[in-house]
Formats: sequence, C-alpha cells, structure tokens
Amino acid sequence: LKELSYVIAITLVWRTFDFATAGPLHAQCKVEWFFGVPCRDVYTSLVTQIKTWKTAAGCAHGGEKCLYQLESANVHFIKAKHTTPVKRYVDDLSFRLVPYQLNAHCHVSALSVSEAWYTVIDYGTNYCNLFNLVEGSGLTSVSDYKEVTNDFICTQHSTANCTIY
Repeated sequence: LKELSYVIAITLVWRTFDFATAGPLHAQCKVEWFFGVPCRDVYTSLVTQIKTWKTAAGCAHGGEKCLYQLESANVHFIKAKHTTPVKRYVDDLSFRLVPYQLNAHCHVSALSVSEAWYTVIDYGTNYCNLFNLVEGSGLTSVSDYKEVTNDFICTQHSTANCTIY
C-alpha cells in the first residue's frame, strides 16, 4: 500500500510538471484564420504587406514590422522569413490558404518557427510575426474574420505584445 502511494504521488507530481510545461518545446506559433473574402484577396494582401515591410525602415521607431522576406508565393501557399531587427534572429513563416463556401471565404493555416534550435521562450514573437502581417494588411477588418490559437500551439500567445514584437 505504501508503494502504491508513492507511485500515485510521483504520477501526480509528474502530471503537474507536464501540465506546467505544456505547449511547443521549441519557439513557434500555429494560427488558424478565417476570412470572409476570397483567398486571392488574402494572398494579395499578405504578399503586398510582406513586400512593404521588406526593409528596416518600418522599425526605425521600434517594433518589428520590418525585415520580412518573401521566399515563394502562390494563391495556395506563401513562404517567407522574418528577421528581428536587433538580434537578427530568423523565423520561418508559412501560410496555407484554402477556399471554402464556394470560394467566397478563405481559411488560412499559418506557422512561424524560430530557426534557432535552442529558442524555447520568444515573448510571443512568432505569433506577432504572423499577426502583424494580417493586421498590417487590413485583414483583421474583413467580414467574418476569426482567429483560433492558444498557448499550447503558439508560444506565449496570451502574453504577446505585438506593438513591441
């Protein structure tokens, strides 16, 4: 009976630790977005915003709305990189665009992953990499806009401050 008590206690402690560290083991962010506009409009908006924020000029007064680099793009998939202006960390971004409701709406699965293998904590940078593009392009204002993510699939999402990152 005493051994069983130890096993239960160890299991409870292990589960508590497991819950406390839930979430990505590497700094990254997955976001699902839904827009009430066709994917071609979403594609055009995102690609235009990535190109607009290509230089360091957007970060002259702080923030990280700069240094985006378009890798490849078509109406179904966008691949880009973002470099942080101060420490020059690089994050890989991807957006998968899938039309729905007779092509009138667009579902976007987005992912930002830190290239630095040792990055665990990112202060919400990977979330902001993605959100800043969506907001900057005006897509947060389109009809039927919806965002789905959480801290379990997006490092430090709940504490992200995208005016800084």
